[in-house]
Amino acid sequence: MADLVALAMPGGPAFVDALRRAWDAGDAVFPLDLRLPEAQQWRVLAAMAPARLVDAHGETTLDDARPVEPGDALVLATSGTTGTPKGVVLTHDAVAASARATSARLGVRAGDHWLSCLPLAHVGGLSVVTRALVAGTGLTVLPAFDPEAVHAAVRTGANLVSIVNTALLRIDPAWFRAILLGGAKPPEHPPPNAVTTYGMTETGSGCVYDGVPLDGVEVRVDDAGAIHVRAALLLRAYRDGTVPLDADGWFRTGDLGAWTPDGRLVVHGREGDLIVTGGENVWPDPIEAIVARLPGVAEVAVAGVPHPEWGQEVTAFVVLDAGASPPVLDAVRDAVRAELPAWCAPRRLEVVAALPRTAIGKVQRAALVTALAR
Repeated sequence: MADLVALAMPGGPAFVDALRRAWDAGDAVFPLDLRLPEAQQWRVLAAMAPARLVDAHGETTLDDARPVEPGDALVLATSGTTGTPKGVVLTHDAVAASARATSARLGVRAGDHWLSCLPLAHVGGLSVVTRALVAGTGLTVLPAFDPEAVHAAVRTGANLVSIVNTALLRIDPAWFRAILLGGAKPPEHPPPNAVTTYGMTETGSGCVYDGVPLDGVEVRVDDAGAIHVRAALLLRAYRDGTVPLDADGWFRTGDLGAWTPDGRLVVHGREGDLIVTGGENVWPDPIEAIVARLPGVAEVAVAGVPHPEWGQEVTAFVVLDAGASPPVLDAVRDAVRAELPAWCAPRRLEVVAALPRTAIGKVQRAALVTALAR
């Protein structure tokens, strides 16, 4: 029976070697997020139930282990905002399907070299490693994103990278032949060598590039706007044994979107991000783009706060530039109404010290609303 092996190691050659050894032995790998507090690390380990823990001190046998199925390659924790993350089980076939589809879309060839600089406990970082292993390309793995280390990797041959927008702003995009942008929303005007990706842990990383599904990936949007995916790169199950696929193999992503007239997928956001105010549907992203351009605004997130009359109140959570004064609510509303329907204009403005984000840069809007209610 195959085991699950937890890797509590920073990014680097030792991590890749440990991954290879586990796979060669027929075992699956669970990368533990070392940035979590120690108590949370043990809670996650208990939920994933690996048989062994490999860290800098060697290998430790763990109690209450659960085996994996033959062919399982990875178990990855979702980036949930509350509770214990789910463990997404990806098979070797799914990992290979994702890697090959990406390589085909990007035209990966001999001599290309992937750089991994995102957290390896998340699919956006680990999938860079698995793509390189499947394609047989060069690979450099960094323990964390650092602009100087990224530049050093470029000087030694790295020309492909997967990063989030906050990291993109700290490097020269011209260093790379191709840049995969995932996690947080991309910039309004991405560089010409950047590819905006859509995907999640359950899809084994990005499965739609610049609005176009990868080869072998089927996407449908139902009458309610919900996005569904069917592909060989999907998860087999969650670690607790539940299978989130329907009888025909479709996975409901939890996102809402639509097709453009030229056949590209536009993702509006998570179902929970949709604001319903006074009976009107409001998406945060277009509002955020407008408010972010206002003087003094460093960052902004828009969310719906419960309201007895409107159902939800459109609320802008703003991080200010150093020394800046908060924008006046009426000015914010006027700016939004100049470009969007009147019901999109925020009725409330909250200044916050920082926006809560997941490890890969996604703003946790629900956490902002929860904090406001305390």
